[in-house]
Amino acid sequence: MGRVITEQPTEKVVPEQQVKNKHILTFEITDPEWGEAYTASVRKKLDRWCGWIPEVPEVDTCEETTKETLLTTLKDKLSEVLEARADAWDKQIEEDIKAGKLEHLRKEALEDIKAGRFTDL
Repeated sequence: MGRVITEQPTEKVVPEQQVKNKHILTFEITDPEWGEAYTASVRKKLDRWCGWIPEVPEVDTCEETTKETLLTTLKDKLSEVLEARADAWDKQIEEDIKAGKLEHLRKEALEDIKAGRFTDL
């Protein structure tokens, strides 16, 4: 199941920051599956737009000819990284289960059920 990041990033422009005489705009990109918000930092670089997502270093700095295209590219790369992270987490959990590393949690849960220490959802 693929992760879908909002098609139109929620544009939450924070006052321009000046970094070494370069103006940086920030935009919020929200992951609707988890409700997590990520900040895309964007700046104009001559005839191109340059952007990155500081909270997700795996999203390399991207360059595009328009701001809109750049935001779409950042959204797509963020989606790929989040999907890869989720897949890696799922794989690690499966390996831990096979290796018996979570057996103590299963036993604890069964003991809680037998003792009536649970809430039926």
